[in-house]
Amino acid sequence: MGLKPEPLGKQANNKPRSSNVGSAFSSKTGMVLEGSSVPVSAQSLDLHSSCGRSCQLQPAPDAVDTSPPSKDVKYGEVIVLGYNGSLGNGDRGRRRSRIALYKRPNANGVKPDLVHITSTPLVTKALSNMGQHSVSYTLSRSQSVIVEYSHDGNTDMFQIGRSTETLIDFVVTDTAPSSPGGGGGGGGGGAVVGVGCGGGCGIDGIGGCVGVGCGGGGGGESPTLQSTISRFACRITCQRSQPHTARVYAAGFDSSNNIFLGERAAKWRTADGMMDGLTTNGVLVMHPAHGFTHDSAPGPWREISVCGKVYALRETRSAQQRGKLVENESNVLQDGSLIDLCGATLLWRSPQGLEQAPTLKQLESLRREVNAARPQCPVGLSTLAFPSLARREGVDKQQPWVYTSCGHVHGHHDWGCRRECGQRGGGGPEERECPLCRRVGPYVPLWMGSEAASCLDAGPPTHAFCPCGHVCSAKTVKYWSRVPLPHGTHAFHAACPFCATWLTGDRGHVRLIYQGPLD
Repeated sequence: MGLKPEPLGKQANNKPRSSNVGSAFSSKTGMVLEGSSVPVSAQSLDLHSSCGRSCQLQPAPDAVDTSPPSKDVKYGEVIVLGYNGSLGNGDRGRRRSRIALYKRPNANGVKPDLVHITSTPLVTKALSNMGQHSVSYTLSRSQSVIVEYSHDGNTDMFQIGRSTETLIDFVVTDTAPSSPGGGGGGGGGGAVVGVGCGGGCGIDGIGGCVGVGCGGGGGGESPTLQSTISRFACRITCQRSQPHTARVYAAGFDSSNNIFLGERAAKWRTADGMMDGLTTNGVLVMHPAHGFTHDSAPGPWREISVCGKVYALRETRSAQQRGKLVENESNVLQDGSLIDLCGATLLWRSPQGLEQAPTLKQLESLRREVNAARPQCPVGLSTLAFPSLARREGVDKQQPWVYTSCGHVHGHHDWGCRRECGQRGGGGPEERECPLCRRVGPYVPLWMGSEAASCLDAGPPTHAFCPCGHVCSAKTVKYWSRVPLPHGTHAFHAACPFCATWLTGDRGHVRLIYQGPLD
């Protein structure tokens, strides 16, 4: 079912190395940092006053670590919205619909340490030391700033992106909305067309950004199009000690342990002398008000920088001008936080939140309770029954269908199609006239939502999203119907968390009206 997430505890590639950076910065002439007229040398840019000139960077642990992850400390889980419990072609390895983050045997976190200024042509030589994590900011064709990162024994780092390299802990590809009402309980699949990676940020490298479609029960087969998710999209760091605070940062380190922000990427010097920047398509975060509970309300969307600062959204997703700094907000993830990677949206669930969340067993129990009530088609008088949560494709002959304009639940039939309405635009379901109330609207099969982490409670499945027909509790549909999810360069639209279909109608959901058994 995809609800047994794969634990993460494999150590990242942090090979110690001898320092080659000094040779790249041994210029006789002083460099000038952007925004300053005072030449400075590499040695004078040590930002840690407690670390003298003789201070040595701590080497990271060895890359090869076959020790199993610690099952005693769970940091949380990351769920990709739109897949309803598992990828359409199954969860395999690091490519899956959800994953759990556990405490690693050895810390692999890093933190900013030294800032160097060098000639841009020398950047490649300066970064040839693969054991050293660093972020390179290209200011111009002649000048770059490199921020070295040292080992942080207090944090674990997990990387998320489209790349299948071993340093990526969670492989994520673009989520395409499934066609409304057309298919099984699976999620969307394939890549979607959006804003391209553009080349303003070097994170995606020189090569193209072609994504691999995941496939899905609802979406059918989609052509492989240009992906909008970075190969090294973001990273999450978790405090190894209590309270195990999790933070999100834009961009991830590549196979050389480097992050490159090209000349056209948004970047700037901070008040404390450090550098910061944004990735091309950005990493957006939304923290819900009052947590992920029945009182939850969607919060404002913000953008997270490479250093984890919070900013207001840019005018468009890839604009070079950053938004205003939001000083009273942080990059700390809370239960129910959403992380948008411009092509896929991730849901963060904390261990405390997961303890209160419904389980797959509870959802299965709710399905059986509904079936035990023996709902009937009010016209055909046949008994209706929801299919197993494991069913991904194909409509069962006893499966309930609903008129999303009114909520009346029927069995499948072929009457009531309005010729003047015809087929909905975009390949959606046909417009049908309800035989009970004569209201006209989409007529779709009902599917139980089986991604328990997306549910706010274990309430009875009394409502369905429109127009896809995924069924869950009233509190769950009301919350997600109010959450605007990013789409494209600057658009937002509410979508079903189980299949990523855009919601339609006045409310985006409908209360289900069943006909009970005649006996």
